[in-house]
Amino acid sequence: MYYPDDLIEEIRIRSDIVDIISGYVKLQKQGSSYFGLCPFHNEKSPSFSVSPGKQMYYCFGCGEGGNVFTFLMRYENDTFPEAVSILAQRAGVELPEVEYTAEEKKNNDLKAMILQVNKEAAKFFFHQLKSGSDKSGYEYFKGRGLTDETMVKFGLGYSLKYSDSLYRYLKEKGYNDEVLKETGLIKYSEKGVYDAFWNRVMYPIMDNNNRVIGFGGRVLGDGKPKYINSQETKVFDKSRNLYGLNFARITRRPDFIICEGYMDVIALHQAGFNNAVAALGTAFTSQHAALIKRYTDNVLLTFDSDGAGVKAALRAIPILRNAGLSIKVINMKPYKDPDEFIKNLGTDEFEKRIDTAENAFLYEIRMLQKEYDIKDPDGRTRFYNETAKKLLAFSDEIERNVYLDSVCDEFMIPKESMEKLVYKQSLTYSGEKNEVLQTDSERINKESLKDEGMKQSQKILLTWLIEDDRIYPKIADIISENDFIDSFYHKVAEMLFEQLRTGNLNPAGILSRFESEEEQRKAAGLFHASLSGNMSPQEKEKALNETIQKVKKNSLDYAGRNASDVNTLQWIIKEQARLQNMHVLLD
Repeated sequence: MYYPDDLIEEIRIRSDIVDIISGYVKLQKQGSSYFGLCPFHNEKSPSFSVSPGKQMYYCFGCGEGGNVFTFLMRYENDTFPEAVSILAQRAGVELPEVEYTAEEKKNNDLKAMILQVNKEAAKFFFHQLKSGSDKSGYEYFKGRGLTDETMVKFGLGYSLKYSDSLYRYLKEKGYNDEVLKETGLIKYSEKGVYDAFWNRVMYPIMDNNNRVIGFGGRVLGDGKPKYINSQETKVFDKSRNLYGLNFARITRRPDFIICEGYMDVIALHQAGFNNAVAALGTAFTSQHAALIKRYTDNVLLTFDSDGAGVKAALRAIPILRNAGLSIKVINMKPYKDPDEFIKNLGTDEFEKRIDTAENAFLYEIRMLQKEYDIKDPDGRTRFYNETAKKLLAFSDEIERNVYLDSVCDEFMIPKESMEKLVYKQSLTYSGEKNEVLQTDSERINKESLKDEGMKQSQKILLTWLIEDDRIYPKIADIISENDFIDSFYHKVAEMLFEQLRTGNLNPAGILSRFESEEEQRKAAGLFHASLSGNMSPQEKEKALNETIQKVKKNSLDYAGRNASDVNTLQWIIKEQARLQNMHVLLD
């Protein structure tokens, strides 16, 4: 749903951010801002700041920041239209009615009906677990060490041994066969109609709004298959959902624990580890990794310690790494999975295993080493070559060298030999010398560092313009939005300079114009940075002028490289001469 910018801005202005966030976080006033414990990461000292003046929040610990819309989107996992709708209702702003095509309306109605049927099915299964005559399901969960409280929290249930009990219940509720077929809960064949789940303990699968979108079922006894999941429907996509995420997304812990199965997740939550999630009967996907990245940068793997679990971990690690996540692997031996581990050794010992979890790359190399006979010269040579290939996955030289040092220390490999081998492997892939992959740490790409320095100067200047309203009038004829070459900072500068020209500085309004979470965080960081610190007025003036010089000179150099006519070159020369004599005074 598209809403006009002026309507979005009206809702934002009428939604006081301190009032909104106070409903989720205990805030205390400190100076002109409010502080509390960050709801997005675990901390003991308040570093979560809410600014009523800027109508924004920012955590100085984890870097999360935004306005009222992004807070609801992060905390409640609402979509932008959902956040707009919630805040509009709260602020008393009437939203335009959504106009759907006949096809869209039919599709939305079907989704709503599937969710309704799923909810009824979950209630039915839960009732059979606790109140039915057959206590098989309840006894199974009790035997696995689950409390009644945990069963209620996860909405666990039981499907009876009769193959049509759910079907008969749903028909009595008035649902027609066309809708029931779409839910996947009921199967239709030439032999008749029967439940997809029967004689199984049931695990409702919830989305982030705690709506039942599907089910997992484990057979009681020796039936096959042992586990089955709901088929994919209009509301259920296995590759885009994680079991337990509805609870884990609001954890105060700094990471997610990724498990293999439902019982592992439930056992960990019961033990106090409410950051555990699992894939839904499918291999771990890039969509799963991207979903986790929305909530944390750190993950711990607790896949089963058997051969299948190791293979699953080795498949998941590169997917998680490509999503930008930091990964560690928990050693659960001598037990197979978290459920067994906690039952036998308890939560304190599991906490210790978390503290000593192994870096995922070192885990990969350790598993790789097991494939070779290291005592045999040929086996050791092949292991070294495969290790060198894996090190090439790190394109950043500093990061690669850090891992190279760790691998050599951990596996007693001569460092100089491994450095040469990595370089040799790089030539195999590139076909020519690749300067970036040379092992001399002093040969860092100077152009890259220079580019980062320029970005930093642009960032600092934008922060100063936001922080000190005296600066803009003094530099308006020197610096414009076009002097910010980096694409992100250019977008911020365009909006900021327009506000400054009209005398209507509104950082929170700028933030609403960015769609990606990464850009929203970067922008929030700009608006909450403080650069003056303990600078004297003279020191601040000197630093400001140096920053202006860097930004303008970089802009003119860029224009010079791209000039296509004499007039442009003459203008650049004139501006360069003017820049040499420029000095901004701060009164």
